[in-house]
Amino acid sequence: MLLERREDFFRPFRELQREIDRIFDDFFRVGPRETGGRFVPDVDIYETENDLVIELDVPGLKKDDIKITVQDGILVISGEKKIERDEKKKNYMIVERCFGKFERAFNLPDYVDAEKIKAKYENGVLVINIPKKEEKKKKVIDVKIE
Repeated sequence: MLLERREDFFRPFRELQREIDRIFDDFFRVGPRETGGRFVPDVDIYETENDLVIELDVPGLKKDDIKITVQDGILVISGEKKIERDEKKKNYMIVERCFGKFERAFNLPDYVDAEKIKAKYENGVLVINIPKKEEKKKKVIDVKIE
């Protein structure tokens, strides 16, 4: 009887631990995200010494299919991935590729120079370099030790 009570006491904690493990497994899972069938390009944003860099995966698009604008400190990347299949000639068993219009918007920090943004599209990856303002770049000062 004592063993049964002890087992019942720890049951909620084990269930909680399983649920936490499941959440972390889902969060760190590598693979396609649930997008509701919409095309939502994956993005990486990182900072270098001189630039803020945005990399966006947009395979299957031409550079003319992509539009980049900046207004009121917001960078907007939009475009459309068009369906390129003839559904009348094929009997699809599985369809995992997403198509359609997309838009991703990012607030730009005040330390970047939006006037000097450059973008490059190659091999399905759009790379946007946003230079930092000169006064905001990290300066390294060597201090002489006496």
